[in-house]
Amino acid sequence: MTFKPFEHGANVIVHSATKFIGGHGTSIGGVIVDGGNFDWANGNFPDFTQADESYNGIKFAELGEIAFVTRVRAILLRDTGAALSPFHSWLFLQGLETLSLRVERHISNTKKIVEFLDNHPKVELVNHPLLESNSYHALYQKYYPKDAGSIFTFELKDKDEKKARDLIDHLEIFSLLANVGDTKSLAIHPASTTHQQLNAEELASAGISKGTIRLSVGIEDVTDLIADLEQALEKI
Repeated sequence: MTFKPFEHGANVIVHSATKFIGGHGTSIGGVIVDGGNFDWANGNFPDFTQADESYNGIKFAELGEIAFVTRVRAILLRDTGAALSPFHSWLFLQGLETLSLRVERHISNTKKIVEFLDNHPKVELVNHPLLESNSYHALYQKYYPKDAGSIFTFELKDKDEKKARDLIDHLEIFSLLANVGDTKSLAIHPASTTHQQLNAEELASAGISKGTIRLSVGIEDVTDLIADLEQALEKI
């Protein structure tokens, strides 16, 4: 796929399967992947090196590469009661069958939409690292050589909250939803929804203004998506 964390030094991957793996906004679940490349017996993790009396005195660190994932399965799942429903499991398996195809479409659509917005007179800034003007562009090229990132924000020129919210209301294909990574395209106004609890200073430090709009680009025909954004921008 687009990014391989273990190749860049990660030890454990935690991922929300609800997003691209499921990809249709229909299921809730997550995955924990143990890279087996961390020394849990280094003296800093007593939960791994001391005998766990609740599990027949096992010392998880002695299991080597599978120490972490075994403790997660044996202790964490037992204590929290986390259990993925069979139906959601089936939905995730169905999603995996088309994941690579969907990601290709997510990315190709996003690149064209970013280009459109970056050249629109009513848009002040597009926050996507594929743009050379973005401060993270070099890191993007290093870690995502095949391109990535269908979730990004853009900012209207006058940073006007009413115009930002009106734009979202005028969209006909993009849906006003807070979730991301769906096959359908989504739009939301972060300052009044996902980040509404932050004050002005905190919003600024997060790179969010009253005129910021977040998009999660889906797999619809990109010509239709651009036309939808264009007609909405014309109305504000």
